Amino acid sequence: MLLSRGRRWARWRRWRRARPFWGGLLAAVAGAWICVLPLAPLKIMLQQGVAGIPSVLMGIVMIVLGLTAWFSPQQRSLAGVLTTLVATAALVLSNLGGFLIGTLLGILGGGLMFAWQPYAAPRPGGSAAPGESPGTAAGPSPAAAPDDAPTPHHDPQGAQP
Repeated sequence: MLLSRGRRWARWRRWRRARPFWGGLLAAVAGAWICVLPLAPLKIMLQQGVAGIPSVLMGIVMIVLGLTAWFSPQQRSLAGVLTTLVATAALVLSNLGGFLIGTLLGILGGGLMFAWQPYAAPRPGGSAAPGESPGTAAGPSPAAAPDDAPTPHHDPQGAQP
């Protein structure tokens, strides 16, 4: 039982480190915050009219962008920029962006998504990257546990192995 829990935890850590997890989480929480605030009992929602629709739509878009960062890390830059733009637009269009909380979380989450870089695997053969001395090749040491190392993945935007 304990061993399988440790394996599940290690698998979760590998999955989480192979994508912009915290940026996606903050974007989804910000979207949920912006989306839920204008929802009210049906009588109040009908009196509000179309004013609540942008809030719900922007919240849903931010949740989808956060999930996009999790399940398609290659699209993190676009998702980060769009999350920041939608969160900024929510400031004007949606109850001060969820009373500023949603906007601030959205901007922070978008920034984290945009800034995240995937793990670059060490060069095969132990060769150092240009500008490094041969004894200082980047990457985890061979003695490091494989469960602690992030999972490398293909990134078309730049992290060179």
